[in-house]
Amino acid sequence: MVDVPQLHFPSAYLLPTAPLVFAQSVEMPDGAAIATFAHAPAEKSLPEALAQGLSPVLLLHGNGEEHGIFGPTIDALCEAGHTVVAIDSRAQGRSTRGTAPLTYELMAADALAALDHLGIAAAHVVGFSDGAIEGLLIARDHPERALSLLSIGANLTPDGVDDSFEMEAIADRLSGWVTYWTEGEGAEKSVDAALLNPPLDEAARTAELLRLMVVEPQIDAASLNVISCPTTVMAGEFDEIDRAQTDLIFRSIPGATLQIVEGCGHTLPKEAPERVSEAALEVIARAGA
Repeated sequence: MVDVPQLHFPSAYLLPTAPLVFAQSVEMPDGAAIATFAHAPAEKSLPEALAQGLSPVLLLHGNGEEHGIFGPTIDALCEAGHTVVAIDSRAQGRSTRGTAPLTYELMAADALAALDHLGIAAAHVVGFSDGAIEGLLIARDHPERALSLLSIGANLTPDGVDDSFEMEAIADRLSGWVTYWTEGEGAEKSVDAALLNPPLDEAARTAELLRLMVVEPQIDAASLNVISCPTTVMAGEFDEIDRAQTDLIFRSIPGATLQIVEGCGHTLPKEAPERVSEAALEVIARAGA
């Protein structure tokens, strides 16, 4: 009997209500289509919003999520006068997978390519979980693109994730489900694969995303000392990320500030959106000063 995997169904979150002024897929060289969204303070064209508003803000979500998890923060940033660019990382949300090997460096490059498509040379960067890892890479490797950085729940190595989150075991169950119905005994049964739950394509995609966290990131903390933009490192008091890695990120970035949100876990954009919005506006203000 095949082991039926149980997909994670995330708790509800508030989607953004600020005016949506851009929503298109940006093509990458390997064929991936990166869903790119822009919200603005008022109903106007994107060029008008960028020309008339404050510096834009780039939002990068976590593993298996989509940009809407930042809903209240998108609204708060737009209310403060910023145009917000939020992308669905490849193989997640409305974005497609492409053919290139999946890495955090690749997803950071996708985000920069989306900014290039919009004609944005630099932006304030807010990243959560996997998105925070991508934000660290952008600020480190492309300093001219990051005006400021809010890193929420990032880790430097796979060892920084709590062992209770059995990423590899869950990925194996998902892959086993796909294999059973495509190559194993299930392939001989009178079952329409399109009716399976979880769907095979979703199971395979989720397994790949989980395995990414098993082997990556591999960031040398010492390499972060070149980050020069104003930076805030943020995590929940009961975060799934090892506090030692959070502290190491904070100590490795010159002039960074540290915020630990009491009573919260890993998903701060959902658990404490007001705190995330306040932290984003504070580090943006430091960049302006």
